[in-house]
Amino acid sequence: MQIGTPLSPNATRVMLLGSGELGKEVIIALQRLGVEVIAVDRYKNAPGHQVAHRAYTIDMTNDKALRDLIALERPHLIVPEIEALNTSTLADIEAAGIATVIPTVKAVQLTMNREGIRRLAAEALNLPTSPYAFARSEADLQAAIDAGIGYPCFIKPTMSSSGKGQSRITDASEVKTAWDYAATGGRVNQGVVIVEGQIDFDYEITLLTVRAKNASGEIQTYFCEPIGHVQEKGDYVESWQPQAMTTVALVESKRIAKAVTDSLGGLGLFGVELFIKGDYVWFSEVSPRPHDTGMVTMCSQRFSEFDLHARAILGLPVDVSLREAGASAVIYGQHESQNLIFDGVDAALAVPNSDIRLFGKPESFVKRRMGVTLATGKDVTEARERAKLAASLVKPRIA
Repeated sequence: MQIGTPLSPNATRVMLLGSGELGKEVIIALQRLGVEVIAVDRYKNAPGHQVAHRAYTIDMTNDKALRDLIALERPHLIVPEIEALNTSTLADIEAAGIATVIPTVKAVQLTMNREGIRRLAAEALNLPTSPYAFARSEADLQAAIDAGIGYPCFIKPTMSSSGKGQSRITDASEVKTAWDYAATGGRVNQGVVIVEGQIDFDYEITLLTVRAKNASGEIQTYFCEPIGHVQEKGDYVESWQPQAMTTVALVESKRIAKAVTDSLGGLGLFGVELFIKGDYVWFSEVSPRPHDTGMVTMCSQRFSEFDLHARAILGLPVDVSLREAGASAVIYGQHESQNLIFDGVDAALAVPNSDIRLFGKPESFVKRRMGVTLATGKDVTEARERAKLAASLVKPRIA
């Protein structure tokens, strides 16, 4: 494997499609390895735009806009970081030998919507999942619930992130509201929603799974220590590593994660979400890229999930070892503003073993994730306490 010099004719060029807070960290990791990075997003001054060699704002679902930009920049690798993309265009680009899509076009197409990945896991790979059905109308949704999904259940868009468009309902009076919210709350309105029955689980984890080349140049699967997390309305608010679990459950989690990622193929890091009850494990979702709950790895692992993703996609060796127990906690914007100030950063950083990442998003919403605090400790309990305390000390306000 060789890497060129940025901003020269022999540069190794990587284009990120989606440049939020996760993409920003991937860009930084790639630049540390001497890669020339082009950041693309749907809005100006996205976090990744602020650190890339070049930045563009386009509609990434638009075939012509995407083709024209790729023709202009001639990237060697295209790294999708969000779901709202024209995957048919990416398939054509890869088929023509213009660039390699990370991890694979198949992975991007299947994971960009919940229908594709759920059918792969449950129907093609025969992995355990929650009961589910897909609905293309409010009537379909009600029929699916009545036919066996039951209440309580979760209604989600087939394409969304960070909990957008998701709701939990407990009776028939809530079906219409849930349908309307899911049908309009996704990244792209697909005209179809997924309804999932509620599983009685103890906790949920993200198992960061890395497909990377070993010393012999063969693709090998590596697993980070499991990450526990708390979600509110489908959006992560706190995560920690390692999550304690039984040996049987961990082995089964790895089996499921490897089956899914082997099927998707390619190189890179995958965030595999799983439900756990005792020794039992159910597949939930997978992202073919760094995961928001995995931000904890910036303090807990020798190499963060972003470093691992960068190394893997470049064909470089990886090291998934845990350094110490760590935790992350979300900092919300708390205001609707394009001119936010963060007070209390000094107080937050005075918390022992703490750190902070403010993403630099140009616009704040009440429940928009604007940063995270990180902390380590002698164990997960201490790390979580420190991360949550640090986050509570950061006070966003309108200037």
